[in-house]
Amino acid sequence: MAAPCAFGWNVPRERLTYDVMYKWGLINKKAGSVSLVTRPHSTKNDFQAVLTAATAPWADNIFMLRDTLMGTINSSNFLPIYYEKIAHEGNELKHDIVRFSKKGYTSTGDCVRKVWKKGKVFRDETRELEAVGTTVDMMSSFYYMRNLPFEKWTKGHTLTINIFSGKQKEKLSFKYQGIDNVEAKGKTYPCYHITFIFTGDGGKKTSDNMDAWIRADESRVPIRLEGKLPVGKVQCELVSE
Repeated sequence: MAAPCAFGWNVPRERLTYDVMYKWGLINKKAGSVSLVTRPHSTKNDFQAVLTAATAPWADNIFMLRDTLMGTINSSNFLPIYYEKIAHEGNELKHDIVRFSKKGYTSTGDCVRKVWKKGKVFRDETRELEAVGTTVDMMSSFYYMRNLPFEKWTKGHTLTINIFSGKQKEKLSFKYQGIDNVEAKGKTYPCYHITFIFTGDGGKKTSDNMDAWIRADESRVPIRLEGKLPVGKVQCELVSE
C-alpha cells in the first residue's frame, strides 16, 4: 500500500477559497462559495481543518446549503483523529461526529449521528465502524490525497483506501489521470488530474465520481474540483490562497 509523501508541511497553515460554479450548456453561474482553513492544534503532531460551504442567495431558493466540516488530523501521516460535520441542506439538519482509534492495522470509528427534519428530531443513533487498512474521513481524505506520490504514478494507477462518514464505511479510490494544464486566477498551471471513486460492498458505486486537479508543485494546492449533477455539473474553482 502506498504511503503519503510529505511535500513540505509539518503543520499546514492555509486559507483557500473557492467559487462554486454551476455549469449547464451555456450557463456558467456562481452557485456558492467554499472556504478551507487549517491551523495548528494544541497537540504538537496534529492540525485542525475547517471547511465551510454555502449556496448563493439565488441558489437558496432552489436548494439551500450551509455545511461546516471540522477535523483534527495527524500531521505526520494525514490520518484522522476526529471528524465533525454539521449540514443544513434544504429542510434537513444533520450532525455527524466520528472519533477515530487504531489498533494494529484496524481502524475504528465511534460515530454519533443526529438528523432533524422541519425542526424535529428524525434520527438519533450511535454506531461503530471498523475497517482494516488505511482509513480516512471526508476532511482528512483531502490532505491524504494531496500527499500521494503522483510524480511516481503512471496514468491509470489507482490506490484504494477506506473512508468513514457518520453513517457508513465505503471504499475511496484515487485514480491518476495524468497531467492537465488548468487555468486559475488568470494563470495556467500543470496539474495532477485525480478521479475519486466511491464504492460500497461488492464494488457497487455509492455516488458519482468526482475529479480534482492539483497543482503539480510543492504546494499541491487543488485548483479545481468537479462533480456531476442530474442536470449539469458543479465546479469549485480556486480564487485565493
